[in-house]
Amino acid sequence: MSRAAAFRTLAVVGAGTMGSGIAQKMATEGFAVVLVDVDDAKVAAGVERIRQTLDEGVARRIFKREQASEILGRIRGTSDWQALAETDLVVEAVFEDERVKKRVIERLEQVCRPDAILATNTSSFAVTDLARNMRHPGRLVGLHYFYHPAKNRLVEVVPGAHTDAHVLQRAWQLQEQLGKVPIASSDSYGFIVNRYFAVWLNEAVRLVERGAADIATVEAAAKEFFGIGMGPFELMNVTGIPIAMHTCDTLGRAFGPFYAPAELLTRQVAASGVWDLHGAADPTRAARVADHMLGAVIYVAAKLVEEEVGSIDDVDIGARVGLRWPQGPFELANRVGVARAHDLAAEAVEPWRLTLPRTLEAHARSAQPFEFTLVRSRIDDGIATLTINRPDTLNAINEDVVAQLEARFRAAAGDPSVRGIVIAGSGKAFIAGADIRFFIANIENATLARTVEFTQRCQNLLREIDECSKPVVARMHGLALGGGLELALACDHIVASDKAAMAFPETGIGIYPGLGGTQRTTRRVGVGLAKYLVLTGQMLRASEAAAIGLVDRVVAPAHLDTAVREALARGVVTAREAAAVPASHARLAEYFEHANAAALLDGSAANSDDPAVQRARERVAAKAPIAVCIASDLIEQGARLPLAAALPLELEHLTEIFGTRDALAGLKSIGGPPPRFEGR
Repeated sequence: MSRAAAFRTLAVVGAGTMGSGIAQKMATEGFAVVLVDVDDAKVAAGVERIRQTLDEGVARRIFKREQASEILGRIRGTSDWQALAETDLVVEAVFEDERVKKRVIERLEQVCRPDAILATNTSSFAVTDLARNMRHPGRLVGLHYFYHPAKNRLVEVVPGAHTDAHVLQRAWQLQEQLGKVPIASSDSYGFIVNRYFAVWLNEAVRLVERGAADIATVEAAAKEFFGIGMGPFELMNVTGIPIAMHTCDTLGRAFGPFYAPAELLTRQVAASGVWDLHGAADPTRAARVADHMLGAVIYVAAKLVEEEVGSIDDVDIGARVGLRWPQGPFELANRVGVARAHDLAAEAVEPWRLTLPRTLEAHARSAQPFEFTLVRSRIDDGIATLTINRPDTLNAINEDVVAQLEARFRAAAGDPSVRGIVIAGSGKAFIAGADIRFFIANIENATLARTVEFTQRCQNLLREIDECSKPVVARMHGLALGGGLELALACDHIVASDKAAMAFPETGIGIYPGLGGTQRTTRRVGVGLAKYLVLTGQMLRASEAAAIGLVDRVVAPAHLDTAVREALARGVVTAREAAAVPASHARLAEYFEHANAAALLDGSAANSDDPAVQRARERVAAKAPIAVCIASDLIEQGARLPLAAALPLELEHLTEIFGTRDALAGLKSIGGPPPRFEGR
């Protein structure tokens, strides 16, 4: 595999629960996968485990039966390690035993190509330690997946002391291709999430051990305060009590007795039993239990930041994505107040005589809540990359994101050392539109003026991007919906991965595009195709978007950054003309250019012998009537005006559209059954 080649064949060594789950996820995303274990029986068990998980997915309508068969067909199970000879990246996912892992890595160096990337799924050992006896330690990187890896989107990407920068970059890009949410951890035992999650489990056991509460009370208190479905003891029963003890033992040896396994935890493992979850909770002890567990978690979270193991943002993203907590440790600290969070942490670690992290002390003194970096900025060789950093919400835009994007974009635009700007998203998406919860709250609280103000601010920012004297490129590696696609359209160039997809879903949720979608789209693809895209909400793959001129270039993920740099070199686009309509979309463009919105909605519009046109007509009929009519009018009116005069038209109907019953029904329908629109 050359340094710029795409990943094609991936591999996993270890066909247990984690290894088979990793292999399944790789195959689900279209990769050929080799699954290896020590003998055919273990391989067969791993493949069967994948088959059962896929069957569950079919039963839950996540996959169609043929999709499940295709996924399984991409996986080759074998006990022959020579099958790894031509793989591009191999993840070892064997039992968490340092000696075993080192032997596996040593063997992988012997059988894999010299340029193949080797990864370890260790949850607690240092990558540097595992690479110590390697001939080429630069090719090893930590990829710590979370249970269940076919479903859980979190992965910690961990460089060892000698990991090659290119290996790290390629491994990170692969996680995005797999639909994962990667977070960056330094090479510290337990990395980010397990460091505080193991303490959370361990302190639950200690509370029971010293008689502060029984198991039922700890379970109930933890579920209530942290907003989770399973408490610490049930989680240990599900994932394995020995795993919790092993992690605590590793952390205890690395960081001291506070992290070491509770005596009761060690006894429970020796007894080979599960925790007894029966009994009634004592509500009088719930607050004390929650306080203690929160204090312990906040101490460790702040320690991670002080040691530069991870950022505040990645600590909290890890909790929200990997553990499925509604709020991460620092959000919880803000929720209870930073002064109280400080005191709870001090009380939790007082028996161990530990010094509180400086960041915790500083926030307590200033009474300032912890702040989160929602837009990351990096300047490399004169190129400023601004990355929206809300991967667990698919980078949905809210007021805080816009404020940070404004500040970072203006800083980059005004920096004489910056010659070009790139806008990107973290995780699996580019930007999946605006944060719908904001719109719903404003409708329900009768504060629609906030929605108008927010939209105006977004439009102003997109105007700045559009008119910037430096070239701006949208790096569209994943999903771009609504406001995300509108932001991309404000850039000089849109470079998309062939895995990207995009749409204007607004008319299907009772509203219309308000950040230039009815105007800039027209200037790229013409009135007919703009109406088609906006009125139907049709999802486009990147290749189709390129064919009609909606995006400028589509490349394989491995070539995306090179293509972005090439686009920057082409400079600012000062004048744009709509692309010629390709023959494949000519009938759609012609039909929608002359179609009347009301006629499309009531079914009186002219029929067509083109199946694609007929399907599009049916899609429009299912959309919100008021939103469809306003959007159609905006496209037609704006096409006759200069862009600067056309954009404000979208602001004129915001109060009207968000005041409809259809808007509230549509916005609330996301994630559920399609809404029934009344046209009121």
